[in-house]
Order: sequence, then C-alpha cells, then structure tokens
Amino acid sequence: MNPYAVIIRPINTEKSNLAAELGQYTFVVHQWANKVEIAQAVSYIFDVDVVKVRIINRAPKFGRWGRKRVQRQSAQKKAIVTLSPGQRIEAFEGV
Repeated sequence: MNPYAVIIRPINTEKSNLAAELGQYTFVVHQWANKVEIAQAVSYIFDVDVVKVRIINRAPKFGRWGRKRVQRQSAQKKAIVTLSPGQRIEAFEGV
C-alpha cells in the first residue's frame, strides 16, 4: 500500500500533544492498514525510526438528527506510533 495512503491525518488534541512530548505520535490511518505497514509509512514519510505501533479501532457512532433521522459517523482506525529515544517529528512541533 502507498505510504501516503496509509496515514490519513495526524490527530492534534491536548492528549496527543502531551504524548508527543514523550515521543508518541497519533495518526488516523487507513482501515485496512496493519502495524507493519503503518511503521513503514511513518518511517518513510518522516524519516524516523519506529519502535512500537499500537492500534485503536473506534466503532461507528450513531446519533439522531431530529426525531426520526439517524446519523452515522464512520468507523476510524487510529495508530499511536512510538519513536526511538531522541527522535522527533518536526511537523508536530509548535502546533
């Protein structure tokens, strides 16, 4: 799979920014990507060494819009990528 198709976007929240200080970066990834593909994509795009990848599968969420209409948020797959000590992704700095 194309490395740029594996990583959809980074997650920029308060919790992910605190984890980024410890060398753990969070991304929304393609639904069919596995840990090996995610590690290869991050190391290829950002030129860093990946130590560990953890996966979070978020189930679709349902909500109501009015009385009868049901809305569905699509499922997401997130990856928390741990880099080797001393390495950083510069795109995340100062955001």
